[in-house]
Amino acid sequence: MSACGPVCRSCAYAGFVPDDFVIARNPDPDSRLPYLVRIPLGPQGIVLKARETWPRTAKVYCHRAEDWPADAEVIERVGTRSCVRRGAAIDLVLDRGRENRSQLVLTHVRGREAIFWQTARTAKQARPGVRAPSARAGGHTDVEIVIDVHERYAWQFTEAQVSTIRRALAAGDYAIERDGVVVAAVERKSLADLVSTLTTGKMRYLLAELATLPRAAVVVEDRYSRVFTLTRVRPAVVADALAECQARFPSVPIVFTDTRSLAQQWTYRFLVACAAEQDADTLALDRLDGLVTAGPVPEGAQTRRFVEGRIPAAAGPPTAVVRAWAREQGWPVADRGRIRPEILTAYLAAHPHPD
Repeated sequence: MSACGPVCRSCAYAGFVPDDFVIARNPDPDSRLPYLVRIPLGPQGIVLKARETWPRTAKVYCHRAEDWPADAEVIERVGTRSCVRRGAAIDLVLDRGRENRSQLVLTHVRGREAIFWQTARTAKQARPGVRAPSARAGGHTDVEIVIDVHERYAWQFTEAQVSTIRRALAAGDYAIERDGVVVAAVERKSLADLVSTLTTGKMRYLLAELATLPRAAVVVEDRYSRVFTLTRVRPAVVADALAECQARFPSVPIVFTDTRSLAQQWTYRFLVACAAEQDADTLALDRLDGLVTAGPVPEGAQTRRFVEGRIPAAAGPPTAVVRAWAREQGWPVADRGRIRPEILTAYLAAHPHPD
């Protein structure tokens, strides 16, 4: 007897035998899951909405559908050798040589049912065998990470030794501040969000905002190879857009980190390192400002000197701070590039080193 028992209404509509594993296009234009999958289990079978047609490189998220629509466009139909439920999992074996063994895991996420379709390979890739270290990043303490108030399902950094606060950010989802000014930020992206941002042209505006900060990055919760498995958009289009963005905004790296947990780990350590660099820059500027206030810099001093009224950019204050001050004073200043020497000199004169 078949897994479905008597031929059910869904099977009759679609014109396939009850034991078939069937994939069709989701006719609902508003759904973010473009495929329908019918699992031959139970008297009526199980119909799911799915993001992909098979878990080739990563787990596939699925959601229950009410019924199999009569007008569904079937794109694949395969016989089933075995379909058995074992606890919270359904083991599925198809009647073909390749891509024949998979498993659907039924679980709950934040109180709602979630179904993940996986193979032995994707389950292993989701847990790449690395353990994030719990040691403080760079040995630093007393670091506070600002989380944008619009960030949904934000990272909590529970394993990192930092504190967090939620506040509106002009650029990025996570940031480090010094004296109320953002000195480093990270924009978080899932692969789907990254593709959408690239193909709609929003990525250039996002990177332009991040480029105004002293330090910034975009972190992707996936691996770069997944770009070339996309089905709803040409992989070459996404790869070219990524390359163009990096060429145009080289100061804002786009980092692929394999998993969500590794993305959080990278962001934590990047922001802490940026905070340390900013503190070092501020200390160097204070020392240099003290030397200038005291008089001419002696020959052989172990610090970079003013030359003809100019200061090296690496020793100066954050460019975003100088730009904001210059605009308030009526100075014409570009959105990008180096700050003109006379503006830097004026800024330092207006912010003397305290005695």
